Amino acid sequence: MFGKTKTIFTMKKIYTLALGAFALLAPLSLSANDMPIPVDQLPAAAQTFVTKTFPGKTIVYAEKDLDYVVEYEARLSDGTKVKFTEAGDWKKVDCNYQAVPAALVPEVIATYVTTNYPGTMIVEIKKAVYGYEVKITNGLELKFNPTGTLLGIDD
Repeated sequence: MFGKTKTIFTMKKIYTLALGAFALLAPLSLSANDMPIPVDQLPAAAQTFVTKTFPGKTIVYAEKDLDYVVEYEARLSDGTKVKFTEAGDWKKVDCNYQAVPAALVPEVIATYVTTNYPGTMIVEIKKAVYGYEVKITNGLELKFNPTGTLLGIDD
């Protein structure tokens, strides 16, 4: 009987130690770097971009990401997500199943998509180190250099 009590005590001790270790390490492993912020704390350039590019839509949620560099994300009333740099320049626009505003897509890329994938729409555009990445409604992701030359396709 004494052996059973000792085992239970030891298990409780191990459990308590494990729980304590988790409590100390959890903040390091969880991404607590995304902070909801009031919409008016988005950079002015980001707020202006949304007003001009998405007339009639409002920002319903905003957050500040503090991972390695400061970035912002805004979610609009129609479900669109926009990521911004610290200065408020757009980095990525994800319109889900709606077309990205034409003003955001370089003409040469828009022409390529229309010519090679008729009947599809660009629903996401991202500025990348190598140029642009666009996602179209058939699920393909097309990568372009800054001058609009196709670099690759991911499906």
